[in-house]
Amino acid sequence: MKIKFLTLIFILCWTPIFAQPSGDALIPLSLDNVKVEGEIGRRIALTVKSNLLELDVDKDFLAPFQLKEKNTANYIGLGKLIDATSKFAAYTGDPKVIALKNHLTSEIINAQEADGYLGDMSPSNRMWKLWDVHEVGYIIYGLTTDYILFGTKSSLVAAQKGADYLLRNWSSMPAGWQDSTGVGLHIAGIGIDRTMIALYQVTHDPRYLDFCLNELHLKAWNPGIVLGRRKLVEGHIYSYMAASLAQLELYRIDRDTNLLTPTMKAIDFLFNQNGVAISGGAGQVEVWTNDQDGGRDLGETCATAYQLRVYENLLRLKEDSRYGDIMERTIYNALFGAQSTDGRKVRYFTPLEGDRFYHDADTYCCPNNFRRIVAELPAMIYYKSGNGIVVNLYSESKANIQLRDKPEIGISQQTDYPNSGKVMLHIDPLSPVLFSVKLRIPLWCKKGSISINGETSTINCIPGTFAVLDRVWKPGDLITLDLPMEWRFVKGRERQAGRVAIMRGPLLFGLDPTQEKSLEHSSAADLGRLIITPKMVTSLPVSSNSARSNGIGCNLKAGSKIWAMDNPGNLDLLFSEFTNPNIRCTYFKSPNLSQAVDDELIDLNFN
Repeated sequence: MKIKFLTLIFILCWTPIFAQPSGDALIPLSLDNVKVEGEIGRRIALTVKSNLLELDVDKDFLAPFQLKEKNTANYIGLGKLIDATSKFAAYTGDPKVIALKNHLTSEIINAQEADGYLGDMSPSNRMWKLWDVHEVGYIIYGLTTDYILFGTKSSLVAAQKGADYLLRNWSSMPAGWQDSTGVGLHIAGIGIDRTMIALYQVTHDPRYLDFCLNELHLKAWNPGIVLGRRKLVEGHIYSYMAASLAQLELYRIDRDTNLLTPTMKAIDFLFNQNGVAISGGAGQVEVWTNDQDGGRDLGETCATAYQLRVYENLLRLKEDSRYGDIMERTIYNALFGAQSTDGRKVRYFTPLEGDRFYHDADTYCCPNNFRRIVAELPAMIYYKSGNGIVVNLYSESKANIQLRDKPEIGISQQTDYPNSGKVMLHIDPLSPVLFSVKLRIPLWCKKGSISINGETSTINCIPGTFAVLDRVWKPGDLITLDLPMEWRFVKGRERQAGRVAIMRGPLLFGLDPTQEKSLEHSSAADLGRLIITPKMVTSLPVSSNSARSNGIGCNLKAGSKIWAMDNPGNLDLLFSEFTNPNIRCTYFKSPNLSQAVDDELIDLNFN
């Protein structure tokens, strides 16, 4: 099925409704214009087939909204599910996914009260029982997504009625409500600002924007980074990044640079003040931390999803390729590490060390935010940039791109990335045409090279920049990008100081003790005392299916005798990809840190 309103299509891929996003340097493609294979495509397909289409949506998601008898603070996440399903339907065109989207939207519209209420609470608990505003706000957002992507008028009508209900009843908030619930409105109402901005952009009704400015005080929001789990959960990462995202979207309407300040505070904290873990995950127990604690409650999946949205927004605004580096690190490790190998389950947290646990239900925030962000990945690969095409993520894929006043251009990638850094890009305009192709050169790649139609290019591949190929492109032209992947022993910071982690390209590796009988009962602390050195690693990756079929691993001799710092290498170990669900440790002792390197994503000094 072709998506309707193609000029608006990209809006709700992750950023609401900007028919032409004011000031954006990069413009994403519509979801129906990109097809992805490779590891990213595999994860998208796995999420659709083994998760989305396996849900019992009538029992777990719709029934509470049809009965409207709930009086307990129990969040479901129906709106997030509608949003994700609409995006998956737009991307796949799969009749089953489209039918599921239609079922979800029609049933919630049928369950809407005459006064516009869309939630699942009994009458006396509406609005101000946790998590009613949060739940209803995302339902409105999901219905708006359906309207944008498929032109479903009934969804927009229901969304407006639901939003108007919130506006009419907002002043009924009881005095001292936040103190009585112990949860700040910044968490209890996550996403309501983006919902209202989305409706404003669709309807041009100023009431929705006025609500963001005068009731939510979105333009003035600037709380700073609060460490640790405190009163009202002030340092909540997911809510902070969600509000940052809303401000970035408001910035496209109101070009006040002060709207960028809270977002850049978060970026500075993450990448200059030890706020982000090597996997790309951040925080402990959902809140900001900077001690590099890699234990059980690291990296809430909701926070990971919204970090990615913020990075992607900054990539579009600033055309700084380093945001793409951060995106791929986070996607291949923190995000994909949150999913079971069969695709059915999702984690709330994805730690670096110790046991990992799956969330026990399909409802709630993390499973639904995982579905949403995976549905958005196709539109993070290719972009339009003025008179050119930008390739941000490397994965087997293809797209058709229409540049202004140019014939349609086909582009496709052949690659086994992230197994290797060899990428072949086929450029196929309908006729010869002048435009630029920009290729992201990752910070981890020190000796990249490019050839065009078999001839070596003189363009320098500078890490942390886009390599710009500007020429008249002809049908059948071939770019070969070579990004050599070396094993990196990356220095730990704070709690991980004196230890190293193993990386290759964007992938993080760790130890699955179930693959070594002598270690299978070892604690994460004991595993972290193993001694490894770069000289003990094999030069090439080996095949390992512990994380995915056709995955890779690292053969390494490790020492278990901590008093022998010359590392006798008495253990032959296989280190596997971080997404292996049995990984229990990622940082290890090393006798010579001079052979290790700093994490290339630290101290980036973004402007």
